[in-house]
Amino acid sequence: MEQLFVFFIGAAGYGLLEILWRGYTHWTMLICGGICFFLIYHIFDILGNTPIFIKAAAGSLAITFIELVAGLIVNVKLGLHVWDYSDMPYNILGQVCLGYSFLWLAVCIPLVFFCKWLKSALAINYSENT
Repeated sequence: MEQLFVFFIGAAGYGLLEILWRGYTHWTMLICGGICFFLIYHIFDILGNTPIFIKAAAGSLAITFIELVAGLIVNVKLGLHVWDYSDMPYNILGQVCLGYSFLWLAVCIPLVFFCKWLKSALAINYSENT
């Protein structure tokens, strides 16, 4: 149940961030966001007491990788044209760019704390229900 809950938090959060940033989102970004948050939630847990900046950098790399894969599927393969970063510097096939990777790094810093809190909150809730 925890895994599904984490996925849906990521889907909702990612969609909300996109709406706040671009003014709209696409349903495929909800799936991408769920996968991204699921992945960084577990990466941060695995990294344990690693410094926050290292965790945030790992999170940013994970999100950038998932966005690249999603872009290659959604935009290139399926031709949905949800986004195009071709005009951005240091982009890869127009699907990801260095500037947004740095933004993800900044977003991941508070997510380190949120994931730690969420992990303990879900553990407490789980232990109370068993």
